[in-house]
Amino acid sequence: MTFWNEEDFELPVLAEATGPFCTREFLEVAAGFDHGTPLAASSEDAFLPLRRVGEEIHFAGDPDITDYHSPLGDGSESLIVEVAETHAPKRFVLDSLPEQAAKPLAAGLAGAGWDIQTRVHEVAAVVDLPGTFDEYLHDIGKKERHEVRRKRRRYQRMVGDVIHETHQDTGWALDEFVRLHRLAEGEKGDFMTDRRRGLFDSLVTLDGWRIDLLRRGDSATAAVVGYSDATGYYLYNSAYDPGLGQASPGVVLLGRMIEQATSEGLARFDFLKGDESYKFRLGARERPLTEIVAVPGQGA
Repeated sequence: MTFWNEEDFELPVLAEATGPFCTREFLEVAAGFDHGTPLAASSEDAFLPLRRVGEEIHFAGDPDITDYHSPLGDGSESLIVEVAETHAPKRFVLDSLPEQAAKPLAAGLAGAGWDIQTRVHEVAAVVDLPGTFDEYLHDIGKKERHEVRRKRRRYQRMVGDVIHETHQDTGWALDEFVRLHRLAEGEKGDFMTDRRRGLFDSLVTLDGWRIDLLRRGDSATAAVVGYSDATGYYLYNSAYDPGLGQASPGVVLLGRMIEQATSEGLARFDFLKGDESYKFRLGARERPLTEIVAVPGQGA
């Protein structure tokens, strides 16, 4: 089902480096997992892909599956006011906004008399890639450089050669990703329901989406679903064989993928939302994401 006009997405995304998350293709898939009703707000110089949930307005794309939100175009400060006047919500809840995207939305609502609160509710973890993998290893420091190399050697001793493959579309590789996910204990293992499997089935058919894995015979020891374009690589979800935990297949795969990304000349390796410590051991910096909550003030 189509909710958005293709021409609305011809405007440039206001916040830089948001990967697939502000594209029509991704939001069409995400709409099947959203609460509420899609709502498109557009003008000559801006577009806001939104949804109405009861008396609230949110960005399209539930924050559990959408890592970045942003307006398109540079006229969102006035467009968000038009949305407020036309649809009269009782509250805006606008999440997952990089700073560049949050500022005009907050300014527009505040200028129209809405009471707003802003907070950093999530961080993304982004590695700024140098020109070569050797430079990357130097930048993460002696201790972590040693760990990356040590874990790769240990994997080779315990499992075998590091065989990194990249796949597109559904099939064996996605089946292996799902299988590994379901081997995990607790919340991570419970995450991969049949319905969520459907999300990944849809995403990996879109341009730019891919499955990276380490192969051992007819199975994978670790697998990652992500997206790449000219701005960088975006790691959406990952899984590994817990029975091989001592061989660190997940970390070995990430190291190999970062090595590949530098060889391709990419500027960033984005781990997306989450402040897990391994991301920062691998050289990531925090990218704060803002949530704006706004309710009508006396001047609205």
